[in-house]
Amino acid sequence: MPMPTLKSLALALFALTSTSAIAADPLPGSIAASGESIVLSVHAEGAQVYECKAGSDGKLAWSFREPIATLLSDGKTVGRHYAGPNWEHADGSAVAAKTGGNAPGATAADIPWLKLEVTAHRGSGVFTPVTTVQRINTHGGKLDGACDKAGEFRSAPYSAEYVFLKKG
Repeated sequence: MPMPTLKSLALALFALTSTSAIAADPLPGSIAASGESIVLSVHAEGAQVYECKAGSDGKLAWSFREPIATLLSDGKTVGRHYAGPNWEHADGSAVAAKTGGNAPGATAADIPWLKLEVTAHRGSGVFTPVTTVQRINTHGGKLDGACDKAGEFRSAPYSAEYVFLKKG
């Protein structure tokens, strides 16, 4: 039986611990958040929702509309992720963010890894100090190519890890 690599062991350990530090392999520079510390790390299960729209060339194609996901920690629902993008914790705290960087997913079917900069806070709780959100270890979620009917919606299942960070 082949020996597991350090990377596969580190990623497995990260996936099993909801608040562990980032795995031994550094994240791509485009999504790294040096000088920031982890507030919360959660697993997300959901879908990326696409709409059939005409592109700049006039041809119909799938266009990303919004994410819909459940945030899980130790197998329990702790929040949700939805259009904005927004993340809302069960304690009522929430953040909205904008993309600050990206890196490719592991396969062509995986949505990119992202670094998102928090632009707004709501409520008070776990997400109150959060300044950055990273989406890593994505699986699935991409829907490409032509579609037949403008206005039609389709969902592509995905999973990811979301790491919520604060300065310092």
